[in-house]
Amino acid sequence: GNYAMCGKAYDPRLIYAWPTAQMAVMSGAAAGKTLFQIQESALKAKGQEINEEEKNDLLKSIEDRYNEQLSPYYAAARLWVDGIIAPEETRKVISMGIEAANEKPILDRYNVGVIQV
Repeated sequence: GNYAMCGKAYDPRLIYAWPTAQMAVMSGAAAGKTLFQIQESALKAKGQEINEEEKNDLLKSIEDRYNEQLSPYYAAARLWVDGIIAPEETRKVISMGIEAANEKPILDRYNVGVIQV
């Protein structure tokens, strides 16, 4: 959702988030499982085996860390978003953004690169 909704990769003029937003490509649970599989494979490659309790602890720590990083406050602290706004301020902020965009036309041509089908 983050990238599809005009994330930084699309070079938007402004990105604002509500306090309840989640800034990620996937949920903490989905990402946790993927990251866990990578770490588990790395441990196995080193010849290390972990028991079921250690697996659960490792998965929980990965999910907790990832869920913390979903926060819009985490994103704002790293300048991934321009600000966090209250939902009731959305119209005002969008209006100000449109007004600002009208004052500065886009001069560079948007180039998506080579699209392979």
